[in-house]
Amino acid sequence: MTDPLHTDLLELAQEAARRAGALLRDGRPADLAVAATKSSPIDVVTEMDIAAEKLITGLIAERRPDDGFLGEEGASSDGTSGIRWVIDPLDGTVNYLYGLPTWAVSIAAEQDGETVAGVVTAPMRGETFHAVLGGGAWATGAWDGERRLACRPAPPLDQALVSTGFNYVAEVRAHQAEVAQRLIPLLRDIRRGGSAAVDLCDLAAGRLDGYYERGLHAWDLAAGDLIAREAGALTGGRPGERPSGDLTVAGTPGVFEPLQRLLEDFGAWHD
Repeated sequence: MTDPLHTDLLELAQEAARRAGALLRDGRPADLAVAATKSSPIDVVTEMDIAAEKLITGLIAERRPDDGFLGEEGASSDGTSGIRWVIDPLDGTVNYLYGLPTWAVSIAAEQDGETVAGVVTAPMRGETFHAVLGGGAWATGAWDGERRLACRPAPPLDQALVSTGFNYVAEVRAHQAEVAQRLIPLLRDIRRGGSAAVDLCDLAAGRLDGYYERGLHAWDLAAGDLIAREAGALTGGRPGERPSGDLTVAGTPGVFEPLQRLLEDFGAWHD
């Protein structure tokens, strides 16, 4: 049985994600402008990105004024309740700028440092994924009602479809390309979707066998990591470590460990 508090947190996250997703989908101006830059000129922060985070934090703070926040666009407060919200208001910013559909709103709630509820909504795909700790992973979409998610049975590694992402700093991206070049002959294929949150949810939904990426932040993966694990996936970083900015690896049981070993051998965590 799931904790009633976690269910309440999930429902609030769902409402905030739904509202932010609608704002981003319906409010995207034709002449979308750049408000600032992130790690390089390619990686942009849009006006809508900032507006979505303000919507999310405003709604949550109104309902739960004692909670803390960690948001990609600057929301940061400790709170006093033991609950912290980890928010990526627009994961897949470049896809959003170019009008590609693979972008999402990601909201997770942590209790005393452990993720207990998470929502990822992908408005242009018409899908929302969610989970509470111990309650399984679920999704709504083009099908009727909620669907419980389960990752695919693990294939041999040479038949695994694996997704990844690339950093926006040129030197880091070049190293990541070298790692991908070494991996490709050992896998069925590699995909690059452009949203870590969506990739983790696609793993949960059985659309991928594995996923890895270097350079992620807490807000990129908090909700998706929980959803993937609740669907039966394994997640981690370097061997024996949790997912981190050095490396995030996720996969179906049977794919996770050999993929993680290859990434360690190939030095995927550094230049």
